Amino acid sequence: MIARIWHGWTKRTVAEAYEEMLRNEIFPSIAARNIEGYHGAELFISDDGGEVEFVTLLRFDSMDAVKEFAGADEGKPVIYPKAEALIARMERARHYRIASAR
Repeated sequence: MIARIWHGWTKRTVAEAYEEMLRNEIFPSIAARNIEGYHGAELFISDDGGEVEFVTLLRFDSMDAVKEFAGADEGKPVIYPKAEALIARMERARHYRIASAR
């Protein structure tokens, strides 16, 4: 199992709107793609200053499934057009083999 982890930041003034977009539009649209080997998403939020950090964790069976989601450059962030204006900065996605889960 592969965990795709991405970090992005918004200004505090748009954080709630971005969180709602992730929950109500972006995550459901990823699930609707019916990517074989996709096993859902988790969202982590840290509000500790002038910006709010969003960390997403998407689970996939393999890097092939990740590439079906993200394209050939699997580390490139997949940002939905409506979300672009809300994101202040971001990092490339990183991928980890899940060695243990309980």
